[in-house]
Amino acid sequence: MENKTMSKVGSISNVDLGLREYMMRVYNYMCGGLCMTALVAYLIANTSLITVFFNVAPTGQVMGMSGFGWLALFAPFIMVFAFGWVLARGSLAQVQGVFWGFSAIMGASLAPIVLSYTGASVTRIFLITAAMFGGMSIYGYTTKKDLTAMGSFMIMGVWGIIIASIVNIFLKSPGLYYAISFLSVIAFTALTAYDTQKIREIYMDSDSSDTLTRKAISGALALYMDFINMFIALLNLFGERR
Repeated sequence: MENKTMSKVGSISNVDLGLREYMMRVYNYMCGGLCMTALVAYLIANTSLITVFFNVAPTGQVMGMSGFGWLALFAPFIMVFAFGWVLARGSLAQVQGVFWGFSAIMGASLAPIVLSYTGASVTRIFLITAAMFGGMSIYGYTTKKDLTAMGSFMIMGVWGIIIASIVNIFLKSPGLYYAISFLSVIAFTALTAYDTQKIREIYMDSDSSDTLTRKAISGALALYMDFINMFIALLNLFGERR
């Protein structure tokens, strides 16, 4: 009886250790993606690369995005769908390549947003986002409550936000703009907890190192998107424009 109890305790300990290592892999990929995004955005905003993505006047004033800039702006939407296909059919190296490529392209698409706000404002909002993200991710990891219903509702809400955002491109309503940003903060804050819980739960279904790494990258992308969208929404609400 004692040997069975000790064996059970040892098994739980091994699972907990494996889960911690898996979650660390997820967060490492996510943080690496954010660093890649920040680096690309910084290089475009502060070097001659800005002329590739923006039309710049002789005085140095940014007049608008170039054709390549518009392509970079919408490329992440295409790559998100491509990621699902590569995840299911591609090699592990291809999955990693698409993840890092997506992070870099996202940096290019965020450059015009970053250029619209002061550096101090961007830094402050980033730290606020990191604090909110960290708190909700810890909650999602530790809570015993099933967040599936909440997550499903928030996913539907995100689709509503996307539709409203497209409509507001034509309406150009400041009120709707701020409402969308406010709802985005709520939705992606909640999704951070939901996605963390989901990432933890699928760990037990992995049966190989290759599969585990694929799921870690997929989970990292989900959390990365939660962070980026939360950051943009908070910046829209509280950022100080140049």
